[in-house]
Amino acid sequence: MPLAAVAMSGGVDSSTAAALLVEQGYDVVGLAMRLYDASGTLASAGGRCCGPRDLEDARRVAARLGIAFYVLDYVERFRTAVIDDFVSEYTQGRTPNPCVRCNERVKFGPLMRRARALGAEFLATGHYARIDHTSMRGAVAGAGARPALLRAADADKDQSYFLFALDEEALAYLRFPVGALSKTEVRAAARRAGLCVADKPESMEICFVPDGDHATFVARRAGAAAPSAGDVVDLAGRVVGRHAGVHRFTVGQRRGLGDVATPGDRRTVVRIDAASARVVVGARADATRGALRVRDVRWIGARPERAIDALVQVRHRARPAPARVAATGGEADVVFGAADVLAAPGQAAVFYDGDRVLGGGWIR
Repeated sequence: MPLAAVAMSGGVDSSTAAALLVEQGYDVVGLAMRLYDASGTLASAGGRCCGPRDLEDARRVAARLGIAFYVLDYVERFRTAVIDDFVSEYTQGRTPNPCVRCNERVKFGPLMRRARALGAEFLATGHYARIDHTSMRGAVAGAGARPALLRAADADKDQSYFLFALDEEALAYLRFPVGALSKTEVRAAARRAGLCVADKPESMEICFVPDGDHATFVARRAGAAAPSAGDVVDLAGRVVGRHAGVHRFTVGQRRGLGDVATPGDRRTVVRIDAASARVVVGARADATRGALRVRDVRWIGARPERAIDALVQVRHRARPAPARVAATGGEADVVFGAADVLAAPGQAAVFYDGDRVLGGGWIR
């Protein structure tokens, strides 16, 4: 039987991916990653990607399916590449996306290398996205078929936004078995397979900040380098309040402004100046932008030689907006069409052609 490796986090999606491959006749091996030490924290209670209870759930699923199971230790790499980056970005007034960083810097590379070392034909994950391995978009130029990354069939669960940094070589080796299914169908498949995680609730929080209080986490990790208190000012520079640190804010934020905003005064965070410890507030329209500069851009396939029309998504749940994208070296200038967008520096901007991911980068 052909060998398939599956990245197993202990959740229903990756567990169902493994079950589907077993059902299809593959000899499956499960690979899990230990990414952080959650001992004594809320994460140890389960429901957090790669937490200790979740690794135990993954082990139980592997036993149920009768497949081999290995845990890989990447705690140190996760700390430096994801957690330290998360803290650094917030202290500099930017809004990080640790899930994208984890995929980009920690998960896929080591998992694919281990899968290849085991002789697996491919690595599968539980992501809600699709890969078209028969795309002929390169055939016109004589390059042959190239894999394309597509949105999931279930638009509400789509995770393609988090995967823009995958290149064609990675996509050629990857499979997303649940990408064509709805969440309801995934849970039903898990129940049919008798998996203990079939009805396991989803976590909506950052895995290493299980209580959702990112500001306290950042302050604790940053220690003496944590941002100090400062002024909240309006667009004219008038002081309208005080804050306890720029790491508590993100561009576009309305809630949590304390006495700066009243029920009838819908002030929004427009800009964050970490150097002067100033948070600038104004109307929501003042926080929107008609153009963006995106850094560290990754293209799936060749970088466009000319400006292209694309749909640009600036947050996981944001509606993609039509824009003109012009690549300049490792960056890109994005000019939106009819509507301005609310975008926070540090977040990812992902470029789409319909359902196909063209690439993406980080908002400057």
